[in-house]
Amino acid sequence: MTADSHLHEIEARIARAAATARRSDTATLVAVSKTQPAEAIEPLLAAGHRVFGENRVAEAAAKWPALRERYDGVALHLIGQLQSNKAEEAVALFDAIHVVDRPSLVAALGKAMARSGRRPDCFVQVNIGAEEQKGGCAIADLPALVDQARAAGLPVVGLMCLPPADVEPAPYFALLAKLAREVGVEGLSMGMSNDYETAVTIGATHVRIGSALFGARA
Repeated sequence: MTADSHLHEIEARIARAAATARRSDTATLVAVSKTQPAEAIEPLLAAGHRVFGENRVAEAAAKWPALRERYDGVALHLIGQLQSNKAEEAVALFDAIHVVDRPSLVAALGKAMARSGRRPDCFVQVNIGAEEQKGGCAIADLPALVDQARAAGLPVVGLMCLPPADVEPAPYFALLAKLAREVGVEGLSMGMSNDYETAVTIGATHVRIGSALFGARA
């Protein structure tokens, strides 16, 4: 199957999961195009899909300007860790940033947004499983970080998480949803290729799907 045929299957599964949960809305499919060449992405663009996720600022900057010239309405989401010194480039290139996770990055993004006038949607990344090797702010630090981000002028629209691997993700998704209610945001960026249907039933507004669309990366 090609990426565009996978797209229609995944969209149908998202819709079914939303219906199962009696949701009146659905979740946005962020097609994770990191490491994919333009020729692998174009079938999805030609099929009408417009929301894509990239891990690295430099890779996205090399790949997407030419694609955006050919296809209108593309929304780029940054889903990989962001260094503070890349904040200005990220604000210029991306329409949403899912990885706001520390005060230094909040400050850098706030300055970049003030200078450029561009204000990408921001998700605060939470280290939902308290894993040392993963990015994201500690749960205990979340309210303060959200307050700092709002004070710096960031449009905080939601929270993002990566649950621990190889365990049932539903409790972690439910915890993120609870934390979002507590800090007063509605966006929930959660769920990937192996667990997106579970995430949708628990309220995900954005699911980040790569391998189920493009196949396993080499």
